[in-house]
Amino acid sequence: MPHEVRAVVAAKRGAPVEVQTIVVPDPGPGEVLVAVQACGVCHTDLHYREGAIGEDFPYLLGHEAAGVVEAVGAGVADLAPGDYVVLAWRAPCGSCRSCRRGRPWYCFDSRNATQSMTLLDGTALTAALGIGAFAEKTLVAAGQAVKVDPSARPEAAGLIGCGVMAGYGAAVHTGAVGSGDTVAVIGCGGVGNAAIAGASIAGARRIIAVDIDDRKLDGATRFGATHTVNSRGTDPIEAVRGLTGGHGADVVIDAVGRPETYRQGFFMRDLAGTLVQVGVPDPDMRIELPLIELFSRGGALKSSWYGDCLPSRDFPVLIDRYLSGRLDLDGFVTETIALDEVEAAFDKMRDGTVLRSVVVL
Repeated sequence: MPHEVRAVVAAKRGAPVEVQTIVVPDPGPGEVLVAVQACGVCHTDLHYREGAIGEDFPYLLGHEAAGVVEAVGAGVADLAPGDYVVLAWRAPCGSCRSCRRGRPWYCFDSRNATQSMTLLDGTALTAALGIGAFAEKTLVAAGQAVKVDPSARPEAAGLIGCGVMAGYGAAVHTGAVGSGDTVAVIGCGGVGNAAIAGASIAGARRIIAVDIDDRKLDGATRFGATHTVNSRGTDPIEAVRGLTGGHGADVVIDAVGRPETYRQGFFMRDLAGTLVQVGVPDPDMRIELPLIELFSRGGALKSSWYGDCLPSRDFPVLIDRYLSGRLDLDGFVTETIALDEVEAAFDKMRDGTVLRSVVVL
């Protein structure tokens, strides 16, 4: 029978979010019901609230979550009630042209639950990134629930479901950082620090954190930054070149996603270096670069969507690295909060005073 649970809903563009009672159906074929234990407050949730992603209000927010499978629908063979899972917003279909070519991390038809969760009056909710985990329970496609080691505390484990995976994967998968490389990361929020952590684990020789906030730069050293540059008063391009023998970095990761930071990253690279954009730009932003520079500098300009990850492969690996002490997921958790504190957490996010507020249920 359907489940009535408390959840965070964005009812209309720009309005403060509300905790409401919603209805979550029992899982149908290929679906699983998950009792959410923890869910991080991500910038993407704020984008949904502000109408920057779509107009399909009301939205059920939350997507960076860990919890326990409560029930499974017909045809679900690899999950069972009691399994501890991290939720992923990419669940490769296995049959699109990208999946058939052996590139499931680019899946063009990622799976979500077929049934909708609703308000009490029957109004269908749009689940943020197909998850909607600021709720005591949520309904997802089976492929979105990735089983991991239950020893990992949910406040930390859930973060690999979005921000940590995006940043880590931007360095390790998209940027292909290798042993001895020099790396610059622009923007030291949650995603940027995850990129720093990924570059460190991958064996980068020098990791330069770039930001305009000294507090964030100090925090970046916890995740593996070897040098820091405050770009508010220093030319970051010249600073990075100065720290790399005058050449520039082998890999630059733009975790901000603005024209000015992308341009900085472009010229921060060594010749034939790689620039990875993982920060999400606004739709109306534009970038202009001299075509001769694009030609003569060579290298690669890449975007990283979810860290080019395959959740079923990568989530268990990151959890193992966390449990072995190699990946400091606990360092990303600034505070734990209740469902009714999400709106206040958005304010802290805007002020840059938190890496992650995490809702604990």
